[in-house]
Amino acid sequence: MAVASFKPAYLIHGDDHGRIGERRARLRALAERDGGAGCLEVLEGNEATAAAAAALLGALTLAIGRRFIIIDGVERWKEDEVTEHLAPLLASMPDDTTIAFFAREEGRMKAPAALHRAVVQAGGDIAAERSVKEWDLPAWVLVQASALELTLDLHGARALVAIVGTRQARLARELEKLALECGPGARLDAEGVAERVGRSAERKAWTLADAVVARDTAAATRIYLALRAQGERVESLTYWVTRRLREALTVAARLEQGASPAAVRGELRMPPKAASAFVADVARTDVGALRRAVAALADLELDSRGGSALEADTLALRALGAITV
Repeated sequence: MAVASFKPAYLIHGDDHGRIGERRARLRALAERDGGAGCLEVLEGNEATAAAAAALLGALTLAIGRRFIIIDGVERWKEDEVTEHLAPLLASMPDDTTIAFFAREEGRMKAPAALHRAVVQAGGDIAAERSVKEWDLPAWVLVQASALELTLDLHGARALVAIVGTRQARLARELEKLALECGPGARLDAEGVAERVGRSAERKAWTLADAVVARDTAAATRIYLALRAQGERVESLTYWVTRRLREALTVAARLEQGASPAAVRGELRMPPKAASAFVADVARTDVGALRRAVAALADLELDSRGGSALEADTLALRALGAITV
């Protein structure tokens, strides 16, 4: 197994606290693997002051191998503390030592500029882990996918966010899975993403979508509330119900064109019993109602992303009531 190459110092900072925690855990695992027993020292909580970090860095150690020091919570430090205690020691780092600073920033709590300068002057690396605004996530997904040699279109990126949620770490893991499954150079649209990522979410939302197609207000409301209680996201449920309604529009159009229910059932990618019930529900409605339902769900998506002051659940229940009457 190859030994990782480490720089003298690292500063990992930003407001994406989950990603910072992952970086810290990964560095700790690498340190324990490559440094050996006794080579890792950690300062955290109230003990993690600039003076304590300097004392630890300047102390002698009997450990054999590379020495790793992890300092957590440096967003609380002051500029003059870093300048007085740490900057001189970082300027003359021992060759066999790596020190990593972690700052979970929020508001005015930020890693001091003096620490930024000291890490750079020590020949170290600085990494910013920033949370991406929800409306910028599809663009972020496209960039991350490209780095994995995976090509998504914008609809595919939006579908991934709708199904998986807004946590960047989870989105990144799903992209890695897609890249491994599809291989380098693969191209995926919304349908391709949904087929590979959303199988379990789709199954959970089927009952809600079918109640909407059947225009059963009481059932749709009951199922929606049950799914929300299980932790399903409004955005994910909206995505799957919209997808089902578009499928219903296709079925309605085929029936209007004169296709037999049996022929339409055979074209659907679902079990025969479910296909029969779905076609029967579509046959009892009309294309205009389905189109209005799709439009209402598009409005719901816009309103739930900041277009309305009401809570997302209130908006969703109103929309369900309007399209199932």
